[in-house]
Amino acid sequence: MTTKLTSAFKRELEMNGEKYTLTVAPGGFKLVQKGKRKGIELAWSSIVNGDAALATALTASIAPPRKPYEQLPGHRAEHGHTKH
Repeated sequence: MTTKLTSAFKRELEMNGEKYTLTVAPGGFKLVQKGKRKGIELAWSSIVNGDAALATALTASIAPPRKPYEQLPGHRAEHGHTKH
């Protein structure tokens, strides 16, 4: 049985040596880099309606090119797959 999401909760995570705060709330979630005010906010309804995919595609079309996953720090090329 799952627990109903009735109030926001926060979790810290670290990616590529940077710390972030993830806030999960009934209306959606927000990801903010530690020490910053602005972050990425996404409503659950946007995910369900497909608006999130459209926004991601639009952002990707105007964003500068990113490094391939294999070139990111901490990626180990010798492992071609993940364990499940």
